[in-house]
Amino acid sequence: MHVGFGPLFQNLGRPVPDHEVYARELDMAVRAEEMGFDSVWSVEHHFTDYTMVPDVVQFLSYMAGHTRRVQLGSMVVVLPWHDPIRVAEQVAMLDALSGGRMILGVGRGLGRVEFDGFRVPMGESRERFIESAQMILTGLERGYCEFDGSYVRQPRRDIRPAPFKTFKGRTFAAAVSPDSMPVMAKLGVGLLVIPQKPWDSVRDDFEVYHKVWADTHGAGSTPPAPLCGGFFFVDESADRAEEMAYTYIGNYYHSVMEHYEMQAGHLGEKKGYEFYARLHHHIAKRSPDGAAADFVRLMPFGTPEQVIEKAEFIHETIGARGMMAHFAYGGMPYDEANRNMRLFVDRVLPELQRLGDQRGELLVEAA
Repeated sequence: MHVGFGPLFQNLGRPVPDHEVYARELDMAVRAEEMGFDSVWSVEHHFTDYTMVPDVVQFLSYMAGHTRRVQLGSMVVVLPWHDPIRVAEQVAMLDALSGGRMILGVGRGLGRVEFDGFRVPMGESRERFIESAQMILTGLERGYCEFDGSYVRQPRRDIRPAPFKTFKGRTFAAAVSPDSMPVMAKLGVGLLVIPQKPWDSVRDDFEVYHKVWADTHGAGSTPPAPLCGGFFFVDESADRAEEMAYTYIGNYYHSVMEHYEMQAGHLGEKKGYEFYARLHHHIAKRSPDGAAADFVRLMPFGTPEQVIEKAEFIHETIGARGMMAHFAYGGMPYDEANRNMRLFVDRVLPELQRLGDQRGELLVEAA
């Protein structure tokens, strides 16, 4: 299995200046290659303490200059917030700078604070995402962008630097709602799973994805195996691991609910976000603390042996070919985060990399 490291750059409540958060997590990210990780990832978010990476490709370009081997993944570039031809150029440039090491992850976004900040109506996000993705993915294969859609109207222009190898098999999209599964299958991209609901529900979603993939690309075609993110907490003591997981992973999920305003009830009223009405009702029924506890239980925490077992379960349940691990989140002290990461590297990482038959470079073209 391919195993990546994902710094989050959270600064919940601003206990320290933002640049100190960057200094500490950049140190962790730069050490990831020598520690044996296969990739480094980051996520795009704006305007709040939740995650302070407004330009994920810029961060990955920095990492390209500090590494030689690891791949560089976007988790994700939120396409409705960008001019798609600029995204195509940025992706091609990072791939040229890094010698072809980028893994492209894309998504459509969920935060009202971000859509409002970029003056983009949330109700248009799905159509904007589809049109942008179609243009970018086609453009990266043929070397130029051209599109005439309802939202994206792009006269033909070459991508320079020109893409020099395919992005098929190394392009993924984040999908949470069942309605997103047919969209991603038709686009021909792999799935990037951020665990947020019971694994049985995720398995049902994958059945829809695989059916639509076969209908669209042919029964003999197979999609890229999925990638899965995870909030890891590893400790020699199972009791301490559980206590810390419910504290810090729980804190993280409270920041999710705050950033996305999940208790406001607006998401289910937005076109394309109807699924999230269920999440609003779940939080109202379970309480925020109960919903956070449900989220924690999805995550791989425990002793090294317990974490390996949980990762194996995820691998077997959805056929994941890779996992992206977060170690610093929810206000966790950095000495604790570094201890967490080191124990993972020493006791868990080698075992996860032995899972399955896919490790290393994720350039595996879909059949």
